Amino acid sequence: MTTVDSVKARQSLGSRVVEKVSGGAVSVFLIVVGLFWLMPTIGLLISSLRSPQDMTASGWWEVFTKPSQLTIDSYDKLLQNGDITDSILNTVLITVPATLLVIVIGALAGYAFAWMEFPGRDWWFMGVVGLLVVPVQVALIPIAELFGKIGLFGSIFGVVLFHTGFGLPFAVFLLRNFFAEIPRELLEAARLDGAGELRLFTRVVMPLGGPAIASLGIFQFLWVWNDMLIALVFTNVGSQPITVALQTQMRAFADNVDVLAPGAFISMVIPLIVFFAFQRQFVSGVMAGAVK
Repeated sequence: MTTVDSVKARQSLGSRVVEKVSGGAVSVFLIVVGLFWLMPTIGLLISSLRSPQDMTASGWWEVFTKPSQLTIDSYDKLLQNGDITDSILNTVLITVPATLLVIVIGALAGYAFAWMEFPGRDWWFMGVVGLLVVPVQVALIPIAELFGKIGLFGSIFGVVLFHTGFGLPFAVFLLRNFFAEIPRELLEAARLDGAGELRLFTRVVMPLGGPAIASLGIFQFLWVWNDMLIALVFTNVGSQPITVALQTQMRAFADNVDVLAPGAFISMVIPLIVFFAFQRQFVSGVMAGAVK
């Protein structure tokens, strides 16, 4: 038996299968899967660029044979709809602070749980982990009553607080585990150079935690941007995000597709842009710790 044959004999079945299927065929298959995954987005984009009459008469794929159907009139009408434009601004005012607050507070707490000594640290961390299993639905009514008493119900600030509170347990859990993997020698060397805890956190820990922070930011951004349940409960007409505004438009105007299609596309494409912009950091954060 030759050396090559002996190496192949020692390979596992999984390794041989991967070796057989790897190459151009897998790339083509992944491209096809990616196109199917993007098909709803492509269809929604094309639908948003067609007139209501064309959308009612035929499917969006007909535009490939009749490109003259493409028009931006629906987006002009969308920009003239005050409810939709205000809701887009409200969505940004809710999502950006809720994401930044979770990242900043979660990073501070994660660093404290990973590298600072204080009484009951492990028990406090176990309590934070326990909060991960608390469903959002359980807290809707009690917190709504509390916000009503202190005057936060129906405000953007109240929605931001709710999203921040329920996003923090996962943020602390994720960042604490990531920060704990930083070599102790690196932190001790920084302390010997005179770095205090604040400088150590901002100059050493935060730059090294970039992949995990990017992953957390993407998760939190997508969750808050696409949320509808919390927005339905805690917002009013003046503070509702785009998810609630689109649902209201659909309920009030059953044939208002020339507003719904471009509004739904804008609501969908912004999270996609955020994800693809930070996908490399997202993959690095997800894979962190998997390979030593």
